[in-house]
Amino acid sequence: MSEALLSVRDLCVEFTTYNQTTKVLKGVNLDIPAHSQIALVGESGSGKSVTMKAIMGLLRQPPARITSGQIFYDGRDLLTMPDRDRVALRGTAMSMIFQDPMTSLNPVFTIGDQMGTILKYADRRLGRARNGRERKARVLEVLGQVRMRDPERVFQSYPIMLSGGMRQRVLIAMALLSEPKLLIADEPGTALDVTTQAQILKLLKDLVVERGLALLMITHNLGVVRETCSYVYVMNKGVVVEHSSTADLFAAPKEDYTKALIGAVPRLTGGTRFGSAEAAT
Repeated sequence: MSEALLSVRDLCVEFTTYNQTTKVLKGVNLDIPAHSQIALVGESGSGKSVTMKAIMGLLRQPPARITSGQIFYDGRDLLTMPDRDRVALRGTAMSMIFQDPMTSLNPVFTIGDQMGTILKYADRRLGRARNGRERKARVLEVLGQVRMRDPERVFQSYPIMLSGGMRQRVLIAMALLSEPKLLIADEPGTALDVTTQAQILKLLKDLVVERGLALLMITHNLGVVRETCSYVYVMNKGVVVEHSSTADLFAAPKEDYTKALIGAVPRLTGGTRFGSAEAAT
């Protein structure tokens, strides 16, 4: 793989609750080159979301604690830079699409208010001067880019007035407002029906390719991986157990755990690949 935009090295995280300490990440390593589409997969509890939150600086400390490791973004170690500098990168150079479109938006503010506030703070961090009218124009522009049919109506709407698919498009638009280089998507489309999910994933892939972004897709859905990503990291119990190109992973997985993940996917012809679904649990 080419030189990484984001590089995680030997990342270890532990949680302490009720005087008991649990090691959740046990030396995670991964690289996200610029302009790449990378997946981080594994069953629930494998450490995917904790890895993502550590990268974004969203771990609640305590109970979480990063005990060792390095996270490099564009050559700078995020874990040693001043907090102010790291916060300035979040939402500008690195953006995130959160998991559940039904609960990730504030129900008491309009979409325009929420997106305008995000853009206002991003502009402040980047040293940009933009008035309210210019911010609205930018928000409407990005809503149009995520293929909203009536951006003005969406701008004036409250989240409850939008469908699940429209809310997911709003979350994607929020992440793109400040033109980041790295986009982290945590289970996008999980709460949506299959047809809408397929539309959202195609939109996301198109936007990433068109804008030349790096994408880190956090998911347990191997069908999503096959459609959107060219390289895969497989996590199990807090470590990366296998990584390869998507084509190689599906053609010839090396680890039993990876075979079990693929084998757990139902097939239209009946049964599963690499053994039964029961063997994967």
